Amino acid sequence: MKSIEIKVKSNCCQTNNLESQVENLKENKHLPVAIIGAGSVGLAAAAHLTKYNQPFVILESGSQVGENISTWGHVRLFSPWEYNIDKVAKVLLAKQGWKEPNLNELPTGNELVAKYLKPLSNTPEIKDVLHLNTRVLSISRKNIDKMKTANREKLPFVLYTEQDGSFKLFEARAVIDASGTWGNPNPANSSGVWLKEEASVHEQIFYGIPNILGKDKNRYLNKRIAVIGSGHSTINALLELATLKEQSTEIEIFWVMRKQRAEDAYGGEDLDALKARGELGSRIHQLVDSGIVNVITPFRTQYLQGINGKINLVGDKNGEIQTISNIDELIVNTGNRPDFSILSEVRTGIDTVTESVSALAPLIDPNIHSCGTVRPHGEKELRQPEKDFYIVGAKSYGRAPTFLMATGFEQVRSVVAYLSGDIEASEKVELDLPETGVCSTNLNTSNNSSNNVSCCS
Repeated sequence: MKSIEIKVKSNCCQTNNLESQVENLKENKHLPVAIIGAGSVGLAAAAHLTKYNQPFVILESGSQVGENISTWGHVRLFSPWEYNIDKVAKVLLAKQGWKEPNLNELPTGNELVAKYLKPLSNTPEIKDVLHLNTRVLSISRKNIDKMKTANREKLPFVLYTEQDGSFKLFEARAVIDASGTWGNPNPANSSGVWLKEEASVHEQIFYGIPNILGKDKNRYLNKRIAVIGSGHSTINALLELATLKEQSTEIEIFWVMRKQRAEDAYGGEDLDALKARGELGSRIHQLVDSGIVNVITPFRTQYLQGINGKINLVGDKNGEIQTISNIDELIVNTGNRPDFSILSEVRTGIDTVTESVSALAPLIDPNIHSCGTVRPHGEKELRQPEKDFYIVGAKSYGRAPTFLMATGFEQVRSVVAYLSGDIEASEKVELDLPETGVCSTNLNTSNNSSNNVSCCS
């Protein structure tokens, strides 16, 4: 058998080799900026990169742009078109003869994709660098792991992906992670822990906003239904269930939440600067007062039981263990959480409470910032320990529920300006966000309309 001689080099030699490797690499400036996610914020980032003539690629795991939005496409946003179209993206679209929608109207998720995101993705500047069905598996610096510091900032990023079932690498000089949090829900369990008992009844649970008046209608007819949560998605589901109850009077609707009072979930109502958002609180307020929606609060779900095709919710109510029995269908809207699994070899600064970008936590932590009105912020707040790596959009907010699409547009405007060397522009604030009004109020404004169900944007 032939022997193999293995020479072990010292650490200093390894360092020298790394320095030599850096010197031999071409300038990273010729490499593209990699954008993860082709939703509203990811495509806005692409539009801003075209403004600065910067090369980029967009990596989208879904089969179309706005894939996550399409899962709640039947839902109407509470913010009008004015807040849902990026200004630079509008310029790109105008060059293609795009017809701008009425800026005062509220689009549905499907309309947002069809009338804005798809046309934007088909512009010549974006179309050829958009990679659909491309799931990012991991991100690292080229040829080094998280532990190595020497010359780290000079090395390009490598994105490991699965594209249409095949493995593919992308190199980039910078990375903008706009992958969001939708599709990675929190469990029903109030402690945030996923238990096997919940998984055992998953066929009777919908995480998100089902199309109750559309394709999912038969699933909820004549059923005993519990909805867990207290945010806008929860209220949307409850409003649609109340509308369905007009056709199917045997429906029973239970609203389960951790808040001390239902009034704490109504928001600013008619004090909200976004009218449709305020109307959500007013309409659910009316349904609760009329007894159509049965509120069970404060109820902290401990675990679920599946018995004879029914679900029992076992929870803590004011210090006593109680059970909500014989539930046919459960809708869980306890928020979403970011997935950081692709970032294990990237140096990040993540807040331990909100799982948001660290500098954003004091602005959005619902423990200290209950109303959701967040001042605009940009590159400086989003900057990560890993140079030229940014988390933007809903993922930058972690588990905090107050993200607005327009906030994401301002984020990427600033980040792209910085990456393009326009430091002055990156430091400016170019966005005024609408106020949410007063939280935890008990105002009563009448609105019986059930046709324009609204959602957070």
